[in-house]
Amino acid sequence: MENIWTRFGEKVVHENINLCLPRGEILGLVGASGSGKTVLLREIIGLQTPSQGEVFVMGRSLKNIPANDSQRLRTNCGVLFQKGALFSVLDVFDNIAFPLRELGIRDEELIKHLVFMKLENVGLSPRDAWLKPADLSGGMTKRVALARALIVEPDLLLLDEPTSGLDPISSEDFVELLSRLHRELKFTVVMVTHDLDILRDLCTLVAVLADHRLVAFGPLARVLSSQHPFVEQFFHNKRAERVFHHYQETTHGQK
Repeated sequence: MENIWTRFGEKVVHENINLCLPRGEILGLVGASGSGKTVLLREIIGLQTPSQGEVFVMGRSLKNIPANDSQRLRTNCGVLFQKGALFSVLDVFDNIAFPLRELGIRDEELIKHLVFMKLENVGLSPRDAWLKPADLSGGMTKRVALARALIVEPDLLLLDEPTSGLDPISSEDFVELLSRLHRELKFTVVMVTHDLDILRDLCTLVAVLADHRLVAFGPLARVLSSQHPFVEQFFHNKRAERVFHHYQETTHGQK
């Protein structure tokens, strides 16, 4: 992202954002409510155009990109929305198969093979395929949504608060699942999160949005050393100090 400005009327959301994410990294995007984290995700996938600046995804500029090229690029991106955003009238199978059918794939045997493979990848059984979203627990909903996001084998995965609404055990299970899939599939991740455990255990890089700007970016240890007031408030309160205490000790020990 180069020199990104985002305005809604007179309101400035982003002011000169510059960010480069190498392939294969897991970026945790942190910021106060209203700081424009989800807007940034929408700009990365091309659902929204910045007021100024230029976004490059996998080496391609999104500025004035032809419609066919834009569609191909989006096909190489998977998205997991905050509450899963499963289609309530479709069962699990058809939710996961939806992106394949949108791409024009009509071979039902191939679709069945890919859907059941993705169900297995995310730790669900074949019999779960016939459940409706209303029958799923919060953890299962996230797994189904992740399976749908990964069904086209994307190189880039965008996640919006993937563990929100989950109990601690389900949240930890989901983090372990995502970590395993990342090792196996080597995709790149941009993730909006306020989950301190995810930032510590999963993210290889952290970006902090505050005051319309990117005020900190890099490995967690570098972000923790920032003296920006929002960083101090978010990463150095009592709970955060408990979460990061062992991490900081380990980091200092390695140095």
